[in-house]
Amino acid sequence: MSASVANPSEQDVIDIVKTIFDPEIPVDIYELGLIYEISINESGFINIDMTLTSPNCPVAESLPKDVENKVASLDGAEGCKVTIVFEPTWTQDMMSEEAKLELGFL
Repeated sequence: MSASVANPSEQDVIDIVKTIFDPEIPVDIYELGLIYEISINESGFINIDMTLTSPNCPVAESLPKDVENKVASLDGAEGCKVTIVFEPTWTQDMMSEEAKLELGFL
């Protein structure tokens, strides 16, 4: 009998999401405030609600797939589905203090 791998934690998901950067802004998508919700079910499947800096974002097709692929690669993850939402509308106020400092807004 093999030991089962525990489901990833929300912090595990956050840690891997912080390795993904918006190509137009030198800050990771978590610190930019693009991740609205992370939920992990009992089987280890991860659902993420995220937004984009604008509906016309040039990576609107590729960025969600990149997030899905990286998060799904976590030990214990049974897959990942990213849902793009535009409510609430993303604003610079959603960025972390770290992101605002990095971009010179503070």
